[in-house]
Amino acid sequence: MSLPPLSRAAHDPDGASRNDPELVSRVAADPGTAVMLVYRGEVAAAEQGLSLFSPVELPAGALAAGSGRVTYLGRDRLPAGAAQDGGPSPRSYLALTLPADLGAERDLDGVAIAEDAALAGLASSLHWRQLRDIATALSDRDAGLATAAVALAAWHARHPRCPRCGEPTVVEGSGWVRRCLSDNSQHFPRTDPAVIMAVTDAEDRLLLGHAAHWPAHRFSTLAGFVESGESAENAVVREVHEEVGLEVAEVEYVVSQPWPFPCSLMLGFRAVLAEAPGAPVISVDGEEITDARFFTRSELKAAVQRGEIRLPSQASIARVLIEQWFGAALPESA
Repeated sequence: MSLPPLSRAAHDPDGASRNDPELVSRVAADPGTAVMLVYRGEVAAAEQGLSLFSPVELPAGALAAGSGRVTYLGRDRLPAGAAQDGGPSPRSYLALTLPADLGAERDLDGVAIAEDAALAGLASSLHWRQLRDIATALSDRDAGLATAAVALAAWHARHPRCPRCGEPTVVEGSGWVRRCLSDNSQHFPRTDPAVIMAVTDAEDRLLLGHAAHWPAHRFSTLAGFVESGESAENAVVREVHEEVGLEVAEVEYVVSQPWPFPCSLMLGFRAVLAEAPGAPVISVDGEEITDARFFTRSELKAAVQRGEIRLPSQASIARVLIEQWFGAALPESA
């Protein structure tokens, strides 16, 4: 099957190089490096993908190592069998996260700080897009770069202090590690596993639910976070029972997708309900799920075409699971 949009990647993360303390400075000094920008959780986008910049196109000092704003994303993959030396170096990639309060800091005369003013001018000239809105339009390379950059930006924003002692941390590992200045402990980007499942009954009807916080007519597959000490498969069984009161008999893993909003990894499954006398009786929890229904393929297609059901976006793994069950791409809602 084809991968979900944000599961794609074509670059080499080059994790072995991250611990070189001079790596970011060296890569930032190379005019051939490509830099992507993240601002308030959004990415700088062009018509055909990401907006990428050479370091010389950015304001002086923007890529200063140690600022906590710059992350090494990796480099182009070498072709199979290609040697590391004897040819041109693969292109490297950095992510620059702009401060959320860009342009707000002023000097005593009320004038924007010079560095921030330059970055603010750059930010105002760019087109910023939510990653989930442009995921399907990105190349494999750009999808991999952007997903990592957005996830890391969210992690750095939420973890400026040590979770053990509360003291400040500094960025190391080319943006992939934070170290506590007090107890010297190291902390790594957080990923929260969640399960998402296409649940079917004995008649191969698909179960879709409406979450309490969603707009009217929005339906999707059931999903939930994996709890401590729980396997992903057991999480599927528990979530289906908790949300709609049904018992799962079979669980099969399908595919995963990072969902960096802010730090989830969605583990996609198929789940088949246990057979029971009569039709399955849905009992929604009323808190997370306020409505749930079974659909045949013809019923779902017709409901979507009439606008009675609005499906999740093309960027989501939920849409992949739904369309895999359906057997083809579904039309957009009316």
